[in-house]
Amino acid sequence: MKKLHLVSLGCAKNLVDSEMMLGSLEQGGYKVVQDPAAADLLLVNTCGFIRSAVEEAVDEILRLAEFKEADPAKKLVVTGCMVQRYASELQAELPEVDLFVGIDDEARIFDLLEDLSGQGRLVLKTPSTSLVDSGSPRRLSTPWFRSYLKVTEGCDNRCTYCMIPSIRGDLRSRPVIDLVAEAVALGKAGVKELTLIAQDLTAYGDDLDPGTNLVVLLKSLLTATDIPWLRLLYLYPVSTTTELLQLMADQPRILPYLDIPFQHAGDAVLQKMGRRYGRQDLDDLVTEIRQYVPDCALRTTMLVGFPGETSQDVGELLDCLQRWQLDHVGVFPYEDEEGSPAAGFADKVDDDEKQLRYQQVMELQAEISRKKLQQYVGREVEVLVEGLSRESDLLLEGRTRYQAPDVDGCVYINEGIADPGDIVMVRITEAHIYDLVGGIRN
Repeated sequence: MKKLHLVSLGCAKNLVDSEMMLGSLEQGGYKVVQDPAAADLLLVNTCGFIRSAVEEAVDEILRLAEFKEADPAKKLVVTGCMVQRYASELQAELPEVDLFVGIDDEARIFDLLEDLSGQGRLVLKTPSTSLVDSGSPRRLSTPWFRSYLKVTEGCDNRCTYCMIPSIRGDLRSRPVIDLVAEAVALGKAGVKELTLIAQDLTAYGDDLDPGTNLVVLLKSLLTATDIPWLRLLYLYPVSTTTELLQLMADQPRILPYLDIPFQHAGDAVLQKMGRRYGRQDLDDLVTEIRQYVPDCALRTTMLVGFPGETSQDVGELLDCLQRWQLDHVGVFPYEDEEGSPAAGFADKVDDDEKQLRYQQVMELQAEISRKKLQQYVGREVEVLVEGLSRESDLLLEGRTRYQAPDVDGCVYINEGIADPGDIVMVRITEAHIYDLVGGIRN
């Protein structure tokens, strides 16, 4: 039996691709190992979305190349978005790699390895047109009780800073029947939390028959499965409909949690970003969400330092954050991405100023987060137990309905006993900037 060591970088959507490759390779006789020195195959699934992700991927490839240098019989294979974006450059700069595989050919990774020779080190199709389906083997790399369901591929939005459409292609939605089949299988395997992911969840079905949309999909999932937690990640602001919010209000299995990247709050900046809304639209959206789902946790991301952004724009962003009181905010200094329209924009913001603006937003949001979490002290809330804490074996760790895996804070459980995957009631006794502390209710 051959041994495989996989490194999956980037977003949850990329992780699903990695799990599909793992399923295919395990079906073909490979066994996953944690130690790269013990592996016959070293596989890196890369992110190519932003410069820092590319740098991380290259560093990881070079690290694994050291194991190949020590044992030339090992095969080093690189897949994913970075390959799709920089294929020719990678071939020239990374001769250590035996095979580069673009996104569309990841599904046949086993066959490509079986036919691997000294020739044809690059397998790439552009533009990408692939789409995962429920019939493909998949091996979860998340804990057994939670999983991601990738409902679309690609994106039809054309934000000026983003390279995803050129990397992943145009929007492609999976049929409802196929998504339901996969969700049913995951539910039977014990999954308690199913997170729906896409570049833009609200675009689901735009390329399918009229009447197919996110609400239709969610109703089908609610009917066909008994998975207790359904979470929604990455919605477009002006496409988040009243119909969706009404369904969330009526169906407690759809968690009161929405991840909606706003990216900014200044009208001029949003227009240059190619976003199809302004500050007033965001004001209206936040108001409507809290009208229909009052306890909904709102997560967003903000880009600071976009070309042309002024101090006034940043002040407007800070004012909005103070007014909106969002639960979770990720903040990122803008970086030019080669090939994006924004990379050619004038009026760049220098790095020191970007960092200053980043700190301003982070400091304000940290204080907002601290106050928001205080509302949970004294309350009893449902918590999905992840297992022993990463901080101490004396604590358990879990998440409320209002905390998504890997991106938000957690709940440290200092009283009571539970197993990973249990959903328990926890009485919250402390709140910090991002995390909660409490004990399991007897």
